[in-house]
Amino acid sequence: MKKALAFFALLLGVLYVLKTVSRSRTWQFAGEIVPRVETSRKVVALSFDDGPEAEPVSEILQALGSVKATFFVCGAGMAANPGVAEKLVAGGHELGNHSFTHQRMWLKTRSFIADEIERTDALIRAAGHAGAIHFRAPYCKKLVALPRYLDETGRIHVTWDVEPESVPEIDADAALITAHVLERVRPGSIVLLHPWYRNRNRTRQAIPAIVKGLRARGYEFVTVSELLALR
Repeated sequence: MKKALAFFALLLGVLYVLKTVSRSRTWQFAGEIVPRVETSRKVVALSFDDGPEAEPVSEILQALGSVKATFFVCGAGMAANPGVAEKLVAGGHELGNHSFTHQRMWLKTRSFIADEIERTDALIRAAGHAGAIHFRAPYCKKLVALPRYLDETGRIHVTWDVEPESVPEIDADAALITAHVLERVRPGSIVLLHPWYRNRNRTRQAIPAIVKGLRARGYEFVTVSELLALR
């Protein structure tokens, strides 16, 4: 009985560790993961996940104004909404890879992971993106296969250190989203926001206030690639 209990406790411990690692923003089994960059310069990278969609793109671009951001887009979204990713590139923004189908990329085969990443990379190149293509896993889920593939193919896994939408009470209000970002950003931060889709209007409403507030605090906006260059 004692051996069975000990084995069960060990199994629970292993599962807890794997679950913790699978969603960690700061650590993975192989390769490079970057949640922020250590720098004394007051720079910040705004990053937007999912999409892209045709309907909100003009609102998002207008909200950003002259600020350049990084959009981690899904291949399926680009395929379903031709021309939207091209608008982002034409506006001077950076595209990143957020997989093709936005599935959790743990307990997946290497061939599945390669297909998700390479198909999306091809669409990003076709949209006119010329620089390095960084990757962000959906839900930040990964274990062994994904980090190994990213490492072997020379890709950086970019996560984040400011995520206001992860707190339901904050996510419910544009003013609270703004306040959370302004309170948590520090030099070298990467902010995660989800502005696409109809139900994300509060995030889109928060963007101008976030830009204005960070500028008032002396922050310069950079793309993820520009931020990584400061390491």
